[in-house]
Amino acid sequence: MDAAVRAAIEITPAAGTRERIIDITTTGRRTGRPRRIEIFFYRASGRTYLCSGTSGRPTSWYANLLAHPDFTFHLKHGVRADLPARAAPVTEDEERRRILTEIVADLNQPHNPGTITQPTHLRDWLDSRLARVTFR
Repeated sequence: MDAAVRAAIEITPAAGTRERIIDITTTGRRTGRPRRIEIFFYRASGRTYLCSGTSGRPTSWYANLLAHPDFTFHLKHGVRADLPARAAPVTEDEERRRILTEIVADLNQPHNPGTITQPTHLRDWLDSRLARVTFR
């Protein structure tokens, strides 16, 4: 993997909002058609994650990845790259809590790298959809 692409994926807590925004293209679970959306990605424990939906409502991107885990991870700010990837849902409670704790701590930094109201609390994220990304 190109060094600039690797650096863009391996964001640190110093990364701003723009560096955390990507697009993903999933395969529609019912239609089989490509579906592209904008989403934040996160780093925790040296891995890349997609996470959203703190309201407990279903999200199409997550349902699509459950049905078809292969997708495209599109870097679009600074470095541009379309990376083949695979998603794995994180469902085990202890692992979810550990990863989400890191994500919430990252979002509660003084420079507010997300678009959420601070402080955010772990309890508000426990019902979110969380998927680990592996690049192929």
